[in-house]
Amino acid sequence: MLPLLLAGCASAKNDAPPPPNIGMANPAAVYCQQKGGTRLPVETPQGVRTDCKLPGGEVIDEWALYRRDHAGS
Repeated sequence: MLPLLLAGCASAKNDAPPPPNIGMANPAAVYCQQKGGTRLPVETPQGVRTDCKLPGGEVIDEWALYRRDHAGS
């Protein structure tokens, strides 16, 4: 009887929808990609940061790029 009960549990279909995404995307990451850049994770002694490699070859911290280009915002 126990195997029959376990088989019934294993074959149950999960119809629950995935939970919605809450919050917003990282604006610096979005901006890097909008500029045509590629995000590059960089490990440092302080942790991990993400650089943005722009199409022209410039590599800059993605938040530095965002602040540079949005200084008056």
